[in-house]
Parts: sequence; C-alpha cells; structure tokens
Amino acid sequence: MSVVAADRKPVGDREPARDRKLTRVAASSDRRFAAISHALLIVWSVIVIVPMLWVLMSSFKSTGEILSSPFSLPDHWRIENYANAWTDANIGRYFLNSVIVVVSALILVMLLGAMCAYILARFEFPGRRLIYYVMLAGLTFPVFLAIVPLFFQLQNFGLLNTRPGLILTYVAFALPFTMFFLYSFFRSLPHDVYEAALIDGAGDWRAFFQVMLPMARPGMAAVAIFNFLGLWNQFLLPVALNTDQDMWVLTQGMAAYASSQVYDIDYGALFAAIVITVVPVLIVYCVFQRRIAGSVSQGTFR
Repeated sequence: MSVVAADRKPVGDREPARDRKLTRVAASSDRRFAAISHALLIVWSVIVIVPMLWVLMSSFKSTGEILSSPFSLPDHWRIENYANAWTDANIGRYFLNSVIVVVSALILVMLLGAMCAYILARFEFPGRRLIYYVMLAGLTFPVFLAIVPLFFQLQNFGLLNTRPGLILTYVAFALPFTMFFLYSFFRSLPHDVYEAALIDGAGDWRAFFQVMLPMARPGMAAVAIFNFLGLWNQFLLPVALNTDQDMWVLTQGMAAYASSQVYDIDYGALFAAIVITVVPVLIVYCVFQRRIAGSVSQGTFR
C-alpha cells in the first residue's frame, strides 16, 4: 500500500501540469491561426497590388509594347501618355467635373447627415422612431428603381444635365447611410459635456458645431471615406441623369473613351487615364485610413 501511495502524485501537482499542457496547445493553435492569417493576407495583397503595379507600368508604354510584352518594363517611359489622356480624351474636363460634383455632394451629405444623426440620437420628440426607420428604409431601396422618377423630377425642376441636379441626387442617396453610420457615435457621446456647454452659455447650434461634432471626428472621417469612394465611382446615376457631354463625370468619360476608338485604341493613354482616376481615391484613403480603425460600428436604435 505504501508503494502505491508513493507512486500517486498529489492532485495539486497534476493540475499545474494539465494547465501547462493546455497553455502549449493554445499557443500552438494561436501560431497556426496567425500563420494562416498572414498567408491569406499575403495572397490577398498580391492579388490587389500586382494588377495596380501592372496598370501603372503599362501607362508608360506604347500600345505595341503592351500587346507584345505586357509584363516587361517599358523600353521608353512615355510620359506623354498622361498628356494625351488629359487633353485628347478630355479626362481633364471630366476630372474637374467629378471633383466639383463629388466634393460638393460630400460636404452637403456630411453636414446634413451629421445634423440628422445628432438630432435623432440626442433629442426625444414625437415621430423620432418613425423618422429613424424611414431613413433606414432608404438603404434598402435599389438605385435603378428610382432612375425614371428621378429623371422626370430633375427635368421638371430644370436640373437635368446639370451639376446641381447630380449633386442633389448624390446627397439624397448617400444621406441614409451617413445618418445610420453617425447615429451610434452621437448616441455614445457623454451627455455631461453637452450640459456643460449649455451651462457655459452655448446655444444648441454652438454646442453642436464646437463641442459635439469635433468629438465625433473619427466617425466623420470614416464615413467621409466611404461616401467619397461610393460617389467617385458612381456610374449608373450620371449615365441616366447627366447626358450632356460637357457635364460628364470621370466614370462616363472613361467608359466613352474606352469604347470610342474600338480597334485603334491607345492603350497607353487608357491606362494613364485609369491611373488618373485611381490616384485621388488612394490619396484620400492613405490620408484618412487610420480613422477607419475602430470607427465602424452598428447604428442601433435605443
């Protein structure tokens, strides 16, 4: 009996050994997960970066070089491809139209969306819940179903084929998402700060613009990026509501340029036009990408 008792280990000695084993298993599992995650991220990065580098490299080639040796470096770096795209394809004019329309729509939708989200999140009034859900319903409405009514409405108001008409349309379709995104940010802001601003003599307008709005800057920056990407790449609405070539935006100009030359297309200038289109998006994202981390949240009505 004494030998058997001596072979047995106390329960207290067995538990640390089991804990160490579980720790090793968990650490091994974490390493495998990290390795798989990094491998997938590397693959995804290659899938995204390689085509972008190929387009950039092709924008400095001639059409013959692109067709004969698409993956080699250009023999002569043709900077004139960008000049041809900017002038011959009228990319410069379309670029200016896009900047005017998108920046104007972005400023309006950010201002109106922030004000709407702030009122719904911070104040109690009859119909508040109904307004919130009606705004959310706008997220489920397909754009193509509104094309025909929008066309006749803009025509009746004299805004068809104009920048203001396109700007108002962009604002209308981006407003529900902006309100939905910013609602939770204003909902989470401390009420004591608002009350302190009122005690110090600030009115509702001043409290909003100088106190509450700056506190929601991470959310404002994130939703501004999402709206900019969506508005800059918008194609269906301009094609249907903006048929005047002088008022075309960049997506319309790119589509027309790619299809106009048929078999005699200048691929070097076309790739240069693509680079010109993508560069503003990359600049905006690189400037504000840190604001996105931790800013995406769900807007829930409480």
